[in-house]
Amino acid sequence: MKFTKMHGAGNDFVLLNGIVEKIDDYSKLALKVCNRHFSVGGDGMMVVENSDIADVKMIYYNSDGSEGEMCGNGIRCFSKFVYDNDIVDKEVFTVETLAGIQTIWLEVENKEVKFVKVKMNKPIFDPKAIPVLCEGKNVIEKSIEIDRKEFVFSTILLGVPHTVIFIYDIKDIDINELGHKIEKHSIFPKRTNVNFVEVKDKNNINVYTWERGAGRTLACGTGCCSSVVIGNVLNKLSNKVMVKAEGGLIEVEIKESFEIFMKGKATTICVGEFIDI
Repeated sequence: MKFTKMHGAGNDFVLLNGIVEKIDDYSKLALKVCNRHFSVGGDGMMVVENSDIADVKMIYYNSDGSEGEMCGNGIRCFSKFVYDNDIVDKEVFTVETLAGIQTIWLEVENKEVKFVKVKMNKPIFDPKAIPVLCEGKNVIEKSIEIDRKEFVFSTILLGVPHTVIFIYDIKDIDINELGHKIEKHSIFPKRTNVNFVEVKDKNNINVYTWERGAGRTLACGTGCCSSVVIGNVLNKLSNKVMVKAEGGLIEVEIKESFEIFMKGKATTICVGEFIDI
């Protein structure tokens, strides 16, 4: 089975062409190929399939074998992959995901994809839809207790649930321990992604991510977008923000009616063939 390894801002993935490769169990395969010690390794696995409602379909699985609705950095890599491999021969096209149909714009120079822009899902604030077990019309600046400490958090659904906590200094936070505990807190029936955000100014932030089903990652596209949305709602951020994740930069722009556009690079690391599957 042939594979391609890619990353978007350090968020790395194994990509497979499911149109030509037969795959019986996506979950089992994701667990195996994402294992960094016994296989190629990655934060997640994506598979290309044909779509009846879009130009192409993206299947996404986390490294723990759980299926994800969408992945922001992943879909940028996916988009470059289908273009580079002549699966899609357009620079503007649509991708079917479990979170809906996403529109893609490729910035191409001499047949090389330089940047990928994605029109993201509109944010959903309703606690029941996210879901979060709390009262009210939204989950903005609520309080959660972890190890007898109170944290102010906000959560939205942006294809997948994202929780954002604004901090002054990342050195004060144990990302792995706190992220793990918040992800699996009983207030989140379907778990949640967790983003710790340092605001530098209204146009620049640092984001540190703990991903549901993958753990600590160097970047999360939907998490960066969610951080900007919540920051904008709280008047901490402007409509166009450069997000510095641990693995790279992502540009997020919010337009009227919460139309969100994410732009960033996608990089191919290597191609190869699995021997032990």
